[in-house]
Amino acid sequence: MKFFTKNVKIALTVLLGLALLYWGINYLKGVNLFTPANHYYTEVTSADGLLEATPVTVNGFQVGQVREIKYDYEKNKISVMLALNKEMKVPAGSTINMVSGLIGGTSLVLNLGGGAPLPMGSMIPTTDVPSLMDNVTDNVMPVVSGMLPKVDSIVSNVNMLTADPALSASLTRLDAITRQLQASAQQLTQLMSGLNRSVPGVMNNVNGITSNLTGASSNISDLSENLKQLPLDETLNKVNTTLANLQALSEQLNDKNSTLGKLMSDRELYDNANHAIASLDSLLTDVKAHPKRYINVKVF
Repeated sequence: MKFFTKNVKIALTVLLGLALLYWGINYLKGVNLFTPANHYYTEVTSADGLLEATPVTVNGFQVGQVREIKYDYEKNKISVMLALNKEMKVPAGSTINMVSGLIGGTSLVLNLGGGAPLPMGSMIPTTDVPSLMDNVTDNVMPVVSGMLPKVDSIVSNVNMLTADPALSASLTRLDAITRQLQASAQQLTQLMSGLNRSVPGVMNNVNGITSNLTGASSNISDLSENLKQLPLDETLNKVNTTLANLQALSEQLNDKNSTLGKLMSDRELYDNANHAIASLDSLLTDVKAHPKRYINVKVF
């Protein structure tokens, strides 16, 4: 009689399949049954977000995972079995914190103590640490609740402002102003184009003016040289002499005791001169009227 009968082979195949199925399910969960590990336990009051294969970290580094979660009906608590790396030795005084993420998910944080290593299967106490959502609920939500009436008031004021006909009129005027600005920009563009076309001619004129100024500067330089060659000192001396003579003549005219002063100030001399001029004028008039009285012409 053979030992491995057909039924035994079928039973072994089924058992092997179930073992592979169990290993595969745990592997998909992140639990590797063939990895050696040290097992410890902890108790939590709430397993919200806590799953098998939940990572256990120390200072942000994963050192193990949750292997099993079950409810202890005697203590009315949830017992969690931890599978830590074989090299991980948990010292006495260590604690476990359950930290919840902002968008879900929970991780266990192992806070190492400073005592001697705990034996395998020891219970590690848990400490309550407020989660991020608890902080949001306790600190942020009251502030948000206080802001809601103000936000509602602001929304109401905005609605009143948008419903005001003056705002529509202002937007209409703004649209007109925008069109005017566009027209002004087009005119400015045309003006700049005209200036760009005119600039070469203007520059040519400027160059011509510059050339003329250069020629005028040369003429001024020549005139300056000619003026330097003139006997200015001699001319100024003559002018000074002439001015001195004029001043002396003016003093003589103003001096009533001098000859010129007497001529200028003697009234009788002035009257006699006028009388003589009048007599001479009368004589010339009579000569023109009766030339025969004064000129006797005989013809032989």
